[in-house]
Amino acid sequence: MTKAELRKKYKALRNNLSLNDVDERSMLIANQLLKLPIWDYSFYHIFLSIEEQKEVNTEYILSILSGKDKNIVVSKSDFENRQMTHFLLTDNTKIKKNHYNIPEPIDGIEISNQNIDAVFIPLLAFDKRGNRVGYGKGFYDLFLANCKPKTIKIGLSFFDAEEVITDIFEGDIKLNYCVTPKQVHTF
Repeated sequence: MTKAELRKKYKALRNNLSLNDVDERSMLIANQLLKLPIWDYSFYHIFLSIEEQKEVNTEYILSILSGKDKNIVVSKSDFENRQMTHFLLTDNTKIKKNHYNIPEPIDGIEISNQNIDAVFIPLLAFDKRGNRVGYGKGFYDLFLANCKPKTIKIGLSFFDAEEVITDIFEGDIKLNYCVTPKQVHTF
């Protein structure tokens, strides 16, 4: 299927999930993450969930990261140039929803892409080759292209892998892992 077809399919599937389904599946994903060999690093980038889009609730992952005393990095998006600015999440970080209901830091201690060791990536769908489909704005492709080559890319999905995404292009950044409620996919 094409990215456009997958976006439509998975937005509808996500929309049909109850809030309880979202919560249960999010907790299962967080538990699956504990199986990954990714916990020896320092800086972990994570998205703050858009509740209205029924995204994976990252509160459980934030708790794991805090419990492991990791540096947590969150982003603020600039929709004019499709760039993300990254900030250290601290007790003093003020979060506010932007125009698209994305929770973002207002300001804080800025962190360079080159410092980020692992990135938890929101997505709508992924395939068995590690390709992913997001909302189509390209924010994560631009961001990941500017991270160090060894940065670990971890997709989070409520649903299983598609066989293949047919319209992948050269600038698409593949995942190292994708974690679903039932399994960890390694690429």
